[in-house]
Amino acid sequence: MSELKTQLEERRKLVDGKATTYRTTRDEWNDKSKTFTGTRNELNAEVRELIVQVREQREIREQMNEIVRDKKSTRQEANTSVRAAKEMLEAAKGPQAAPAPPEPGRRGRREKPPETIHTLRRELSRLESEFERGRHTGNNETKVMKRMKEISAKVKKMKTSEEGNTELKEARELLRISMEAQESAHEEVTAAAQAAQEAHDLMLQWNKEVDRQRDKAESSHRELRKSKKEADKAHHLYIVSLRCLHSIQDMLRAMRGASAGAGQRPSARVEVQDLMSKLMSGETLSTDELMQLQRFD
Repeated sequence: MSELKTQLEERRKLVDGKATTYRTTRDEWNDKSKTFTGTRNELNAEVRELIVQVREQREIREQMNEIVRDKKSTRQEANTSVRAAKEMLEAAKGPQAAPAPPEPGRRGRREKPPETIHTLRRELSRLESEFERGRHTGNNETKVMKRMKEISAKVKKMKTSEEGNTELKEARELLRISMEAQESAHEEVTAAAQAAQEAHDLMLQWNKEVDRQRDKAESSHRELRKSKKEADKAHHLYIVSLRCLHSIQDMLRAMRGASAGAGQRPSARVEVQDLMSKLMSGETLSTDELMQLQRFD
């Protein structure tokens, strides 16, 4: 009997140690579960915010694309106006402004466009810019200076000849206004297209961030499920250890005899029996009650 009692005491200490280990393991996994839950929830909140950003950028992109379509239509109308103004200007200049027909035997060669105040001023501006940069020196400098004087004289002569032509002046002014409207419409199309592209690029960037954060949230959720599973496993083993522990204690009490009282008050034994009854019936005990069961011997 003494040898059996010694073995039971050893078993009781072993089971008590295992119960403590399982309880510690369970609590550690529960702490990890709380951490993973917090991380997952934070990441999911970030994902929701990023999705809102993606939607906003998508809406901006669609709005800008609609503006691009409208502005392209306006630009097309401006292009038509410019062509009409050019035709009106050519008609106002008269037959003398029309390009000369190609000479026989020179088919396929590109004819030089007729000189206008606009083309002459553009050439003069180019020559002045090149002259300032020092690109023309020596004999070439003399030639360039002569050409610049010729251009200035031609421009002055053409302006004098056109001053009395009201129709030509009106046509030229209409062309100027049409070209300004054309340029403005083109700039608006370019600006809207750039804004649409920027919104599209930002939307793609947010989408990548959504995927990255979602992957991290899913990883945290997997770790959460793992930690809960391990916590449940450790808790189950802890409960089993408690049951084994109290079975051993019951046998030790029986061996000590009713007169000894197993070193506990009757009320304590009744309390242990009540807690064990709740445990065996499947009821959930609080952590304090479980630790109380483990302390009884």
